[in-house]
Amino acid sequence: MRSCHWPVGEMTQVQSSGKNASKRSLLVVHFWAPWAPQCAQMNSVMAELAKEHPQASFVKLEAEAVPEVSEKYEISSVPTFLFFKNSQKIDRLDGAHAPELTKKVQRHASSGSFSPSGREHPKEDLSLRLKKLTHAAPCMLFMKGTPQEPRCGFSKQMVEILNKHNIQFSSFDIFSDEEVRQGLKTYSNWPTYPQLYVSGELIGGLDIIKELEASKELDTICPKAPKLEERLKVLTNKASVMLFMKGNKQEAKCGFSRQILEILNSTGIEYETFDILEDEEVRQGLKAYSNWPTYPQLYVKGELVGGLDIVKELKENGELLPILKGEN
Repeated sequence: MRSCHWPVGEMTQVQSSGKNASKRSLLVVHFWAPWAPQCAQMNSVMAELAKEHPQASFVKLEAEAVPEVSEKYEISSVPTFLFFKNSQKIDRLDGAHAPELTKKVQRHASSGSFSPSGREHPKEDLSLRLKKLTHAAPCMLFMKGTPQEPRCGFSKQMVEILNKHNIQFSSFDIFSDEEVRQGLKTYSNWPTYPQLYVSGELIGGLDIIKELEASKELDTICPKAPKLEERLKVLTNKASVMLFMKGNKQEAKCGFSRQILEILNSTGIEYETFDILEDEEVRQGLKAYSNWPTYPQLYVKGELVGGLDIVKELKENGELLPILKGEN
């Protein structure tokens, strides 16, 4: 993996240079800074990926040494990764997210190049995808980062306003998908982020939302979040057998949760799980709702069965399977 300081004109040269990569291969450019420890960590990840994907090219570019390039590609923080193929930028990743970087490299390194004759089809697919995304929830926020970790001041303010008004919304991190990030600007004819949609229709950015808040129209436009008790009732009834645990079916994140998964899996009964580590409101609220202070918690048809100890007892007594089937 090479470390380079390039003038702006050489960015295009690297994309198409036969010395660095064939035209069809993947090029990953890491915009980094020597003072940022997270960049050093990601350089190590890049080095490993370079070994795993010899057909791809990985290069480092010190962001502050080439301000023209950084400005051209909207590099506002480090580390940032740009992905190129066929001399075109195809994706972007902002931040030190090793699993996401690995996933993107694997996806792009294994995918073929678009043929010139097929270039119109991705545009049609993108328009359909954006329509689905904007309709993915009654209220959709396209932002930089997540509600838990906003990655720009405007997105942070937007989340604070929506939460203050108890508005129920889902979000999409535009940093996670460069195609969506650029495509939505054209789709909505709105050049900046964040963007708020209700029922698939663009409401606007932060300034519009502030105006709607000031005029008291915001509460009438956006759907309210259900009260916690109503939400917990819906969640506990989401499936006939519901397990509230630390982690999920694929990966338990505590020993008690792992043990109860093993017991449930041995019964052959279908069940759903909810990861309480992903939602602090549910984690704390369910304790009071069920009057049960610990996790995991097992529910059958919305009724609390108990935690690990009770489930163990029921299994030993031969009562667990009938309860899970709803016979008791």
